Amino acid sequence: MQITRLETFILHVPVTNQQIADSTHHVTHWGAVGAILRTDSGLTGYGHTGTHGHLASDRLIRDCISGTFAPLLVGEDPRDVGRLWRKLYHAPSIRWVGRAGITQMALSAIEIALWDLKAKAADMPLWKLLGGDGGKRLEAYNTDGGWLNWSRRRLIDCARASVDEGFRGVKLKIGSDHPRDDLDRVAAVREAVGPSVKLMVDANGRWDLPTATRVGRWLEEYDVYWFEEPMWFDDVGSHAALARSIQTPIALGEQQYSLDALRGFVEAGGVHYVQPDPTRIGGVGPWIQAADLALAYRLPVVGHAGDMMQVNQHLSLAHPACEMLEYIPWLRPCFEEPATHEGGFMRLPQMPGASTTLRTDAIEKFAVC
Repeated sequence: MQITRLETFILHVPVTNQQIADSTHHVTHWGAVGAILRTDSGLTGYGHTGTHGHLASDRLIRDCISGTFAPLLVGEDPRDVGRLWRKLYHAPSIRWVGRAGITQMALSAIEIALWDLKAKAADMPLWKLLGGDGGKRLEAYNTDGGWLNWSRRRLIDCARASVDEGFRGVKLKIGSDHPRDDLDRVAAVREAVGPSVKLMVDANGRWDLPTATRVGRWLEEYDVYWFEEPMWFDDVGSHAALARSIQTPIALGEQQYSLDALRGFVEAGGVHYVQPDPTRIGGVGPWIQAADLALAYRLPVVGHAGDMMQVNQHLSLAHPACEMLEYIPWLRPCFEEPATHEGGFMRLPQMPGASTTLRTDAIEKFAVC
């Protein structure tokens, strides 16, 4: 089997709640920038990365895929994923300007498409190709319900609705200008859902070490399951210091674009729940390496769903460090087999591939230039 052509796409899909905000961003659409790999066998592979739907930056990712990586793939066997990843990662035109951000997101989209093809060629879903046995129950926690721009009343109503749907965990965004306001919202949701529901919070890198320390100690009163991205994403030392100062566990990983970057936090003791994102860290292979690293330190992995769960569900079902996955449904209308929860657990994908195959009308509905 050989790759004969690479096509690209940019989809902007409206978020389910019209406009949402965390401590650093306002988002109206989720972006999916991706690659479609055509082969001489008739099989087609799909892969994408996830963005906040800003067209100018999405075009940079797309152009990196089509202009730099595509010529290196035509004529190659897509099943040779590891060698092709190294070929693209170490390409002279990329190596000295990349290793994070745009180039790594472009590489992630392509690598996911390669794994989609490899699983389709084997006629099995990716979780099975990766060694999963199909007997695992993967718990989902709801992220699409705790936005910082929402009123307290809306937070409470959405948290209760999530529990009624079967979710056993919900996440709130914090990181406002007045941290005590965040704590009031956390307290209200904890009271609404009761003590048995996991309650996570996410500051999206907003605070400095003194503020994060104060907030982290306050969170202990509400049995918060984890404190996600409390400080600047690359600050290993401050996260390690915070971990020594508070009882609430720290979660991070979505902003680490390489195994080396994530390893620094793990080795320093600055993270307790490891959250690699396959659409940023380089794809399926690097995600597995990150999960293996976490497992070696006896740390749980809860993948960040920049892909809106499609690939993540396969990885989490196959890897022993994973028992839970972030649930965000924004891209579900785009896929032939959308990621789905049933009573708070992910439904086992059945179709061959990585669940990234686009519906025939997805580009027509959501594509942007």
